[in-house]
Amino acid sequence: MGRIGISCLFPASWHFSISPVGCPRILNTNLRQIIVISILAAAVSLLYFSVVIIRNKYGRLSRDKKFQRYLARVTDIEATDTSSPNVNYGIVVDCGSSGSRIFVYCWPRHNGNPHDLLDIRQMRDKNRKPVVMKIKPGISEFATSPEKVSDYISPLLNFAAEHVPRAKHKETPLYILCTAGMRILPESQQKAILEDLLTDIPVHFDFLFSDSHAEVISGKQEGVYAWIGINFVLGRFEHIEDDEDAVVEVNIPGSESREAILRKRTAGILDMGGVSTQIAYEVPKTVSFASSQQEEVAKNLLAEFNLGCDVHQTEHVYRVYVATFLGFGGNAARQRYEDRIFASTVQKNRLLGKQTGLAPDTPYLDPCLPLDIKDEIQQNGQTMYLRGTGDFDLCRETIQPFMNKTNETQTSLNGIYQPPIHFQNSEFYGFSEFYYCTEDVLRMGGDYNAATFTKAAKDYCATKWSILRERFDRGLYASHADLHRLKYQCFKSAWMFEVFHRGFSFPVNYKNLKTALQVYDKEVQWTLGAILYRTRFLPLRDIQQETFRASHTHWRGFSFVYNHYLFSGCFLVVVLSILLYLLRLRRIHRRTPRSASTATLWLEEGLPSQKIAGTL
Repeated sequence: MGRIGISCLFPASWHFSISPVGCPRILNTNLRQIIVISILAAAVSLLYFSVVIIRNKYGRLSRDKKFQRYLARVTDIEATDTSSPNVNYGIVVDCGSSGSRIFVYCWPRHNGNPHDLLDIRQMRDKNRKPVVMKIKPGISEFATSPEKVSDYISPLLNFAAEHVPRAKHKETPLYILCTAGMRILPESQQKAILEDLLTDIPVHFDFLFSDSHAEVISGKQEGVYAWIGINFVLGRFEHIEDDEDAVVEVNIPGSESREAILRKRTAGILDMGGVSTQIAYEVPKTVSFASSQQEEVAKNLLAEFNLGCDVHQTEHVYRVYVATFLGFGGNAARQRYEDRIFASTVQKNRLLGKQTGLAPDTPYLDPCLPLDIKDEIQQNGQTMYLRGTGDFDLCRETIQPFMNKTNETQTSLNGIYQPPIHFQNSEFYGFSEFYYCTEDVLRMGGDYNAATFTKAAKDYCATKWSILRERFDRGLYASHADLHRLKYQCFKSAWMFEVFHRGFSFPVNYKNLKTALQVYDKEVQWTLGAILYRTRFLPLRDIQQETFRASHTHWRGFSFVYNHYLFSGCFLVVVLSILLYLLRLRRIHRRTPRSASTATLWLEEGLPSQKIAGTL
């Protein structure tokens, strides 16, 4: 009967044997192979499952961390934990033309990865309300009395000082950024206002406030900040995480000779206000110009900047086109349109001896007003009477000359240079009038479809004013839609359509425009982009601290993952060593019985026993 002896490198008392008595014959012959294969399978399975479990555990943790950061930015409704020493703060004052608003932002300690941006969010008070305050009038009202500016802005700073923990004041940056109202002032008056702020604020407040923290920003800067804020909230500055992320090939500005890189596709923005319209989008590829004059113009419209904390890293270098068009806002466009029809009608009446528009019974027939509505234009003490005909197509045709398009290539409104857009791989968000035109009355905000929009606009324009009023009284339109919106909805729908498709040259089958008032239920201000850009170097402090800490805790720096890999590897080596030892013992046990049987055979035949060599 065969016997398998298992005697590892253990004490003699641990020696034991397995005798396969009673086993089926088919198993007896292959028992060694079965045991060896079983042990090997168990070792490999243990190693595989340990690797899979660790990978899943840490991969899930990594994904959960990214998801939690993303979710915190999307559903950022919790009160800010002001007791945490790891929370940092930043303040931005938006000094606009009609008033000034202060925004307080906060962010946790940077994770130490130089490729990640700060996770900035708006601070919320104990009642979970955003820490925002607005005062009137605009700061430009103090152009003739700049010594009063610091007193004017003090309520805003006191408000911020009450919410930011006192211990954090000295490390909390304060930025006072002035926009439209201040831009129109003479440079001397701008300088006087800023000087008063820079002189008085450090006396009364401990915020981090240097000379570069108070300035008048250009429309281009404001557009870039708005673009940064929108894309930050959308998560477009994060790393590519899976195959579902839309990506784009980018030629990094200043590194055109290098190979293009792949990163997340950013979103462009379209913002049509009452006075102006603005467009901003990334230009991922190196652009060419039709002429040297066009190149000079483009330099003022293209902004190149690095959002990363390391100027030597190009991962977050962006080239963004920003253009603002005064007079192309919804209300300004309607005013230009009325001025044109007033002047042309007066001229025609004079030349042809007609009385069109001079009396209610002989009104000017306006295709851009709803059917049968009556309206008036007042100019220079004269009144022109209008009546709507509600012809959407004729309205579009009438306003097309206001686009001021030229025959030059790569141009948009007013003949301004516009770099090419890759329409098949792009995405845009339309704000303000883009949203109001599609949602307030037509109730189709969100994903834009040109065919659906034009049909709805045509139907609205061709509907009698009395029916529209009845629907309004029944509350069928958006809650904030008023009679002014109803009256000029037809014109503004045509204007928005023409600006988008004819002015900016978007094809009518473009499917990637989303009209919105908010992003993830939050109104995103350009101030978010401003604080993100201006604090981009702050992570260096945390990174340096992490580097210093890591250099003094090298052994603890080995992660749990690598310890598991080390353990699994050692376990596999031990198992294989045991198997090799067992095989050697098996070989010895096989040769010992063979030697004994040979000696017995020699004795039975009466022959002298020969010495049988055994190899041990």
